[in-house]
Amino acid sequence: MNIDYVSIGKSIKNFRTKKSWTQATLAEKSGVEPSNISHIERGATKVSLPTLVNIVNALEVSLDQIVYDSLIKNEHVLINTLNELVSDCTPAEISAITEIVKTTKAILRKSKN
Repeated sequence: MNIDYVSIGKSIKNFRTKKSWTQATLAEKSGVEPSNISHIERGATKVSLPTLVNIVNALEVSLDQIVYDSLIKNEHVLINTLNELVSDCTPAEISAITEIVKTTKAILRKSKN
């Protein structure tokens, strides 16, 4: 099994920056040393499970959102992401997005054949 620590670090950084938090803020909220946050975000260290749980709890995200690229079965993460993306859309926007997805899906399936 391959764990993509670089991808995990990028995910942590992405969720941290979405909250406009510094590494020091995440360190404080998660109980992890600030230098470790930097190493983890760069993928320069293998993050332990207890540390990872502290970080995801501080960020208020799920573990699978962070380790997505290391999972074999990960479609549910993308479905949740799509739901989040359309959660603030108007009915007209959702309709337009649905048509775009239908068209894209048809094109992708046609190109496979």
